[in-house]
Amino acid sequence: PFVGAFVVQVASSCPLAANGSALAFDFSLVFNKNPLVCYDPDGGTFVPCDWGLLRPVATQVASLLNNDTSWSRRVESRRRACQDLGNHFWSSTALRRTPPQALIVSSPTSDPTAPVLLTCHVWGFYPGEVRVAWLRNGDLLTPEDLPQISATPNGDWTYQTKVNLAVAPETGDTFTCSVEHPSLDQPLLVDWSPGLSSGLTLKVAVATLLMLMGLGVFAVGVRSYWRRSPAPG
Repeated sequence: PFVGAFVVQVASSCPLAANGSALAFDFSLVFNKNPLVCYDPDGGTFVPCDWGLLRPVATQVASLLNNDTSWSRRVESRRRACQDLGNHFWSSTALRRTPPQALIVSSPTSDPTAPVLLTCHVWGFYPGEVRVAWLRNGDLLTPEDLPQISATPNGDWTYQTKVNLAVAPETGDTFTCSVEHPSLDQPLLVDWSPGLSSGLTLKVAVATLLMLMGLGVFAVGVRSYWRRSPAPG
């Protein structure tokens, strides 16, 4: 019976600089997740990179790879591809601009001085640098009223963040979430206004009901009038 499993993998990578150019190139032969043989790009040779019990095996494998020119050509081909593909895809990944979306959600609080908590959700933007500010009736709130902003990666090369603001809204107030991002020529503005107070809501409901009743009485009266009108002649 088998007493264990052994996995050999070939791994290559190249970290990129801020301008998309390749900073380095790594190529290794991995045995059970442990690097066994590595490629030295400066010398163009394979070297053992395991310093444990497999060191003799790594030395032997490195010697075999150095004697096989096809492996050197294969590694150099990957090295050139890394440099070329890095520049090719850099503009469509790291240098791209994806505009944000925003939505304001309100929720009640237990603080009587600020009974409403406004949360401005901002998501789907790239890069992660974003500035979010609150305005009340068009006036920018003071910096000390603004919380610290931190963008969280979504895992799909976009970011999200949210900014809270506790307020005591009054009738006629308009709160605006202003989002500034490199992908936008102008700030993205999302407004929120409080609903009617309970007393005013009741007054509007009563007035609407009375108006509907009045229209109903008027319609009945007009219909009765036309029925009672004498026939001509």
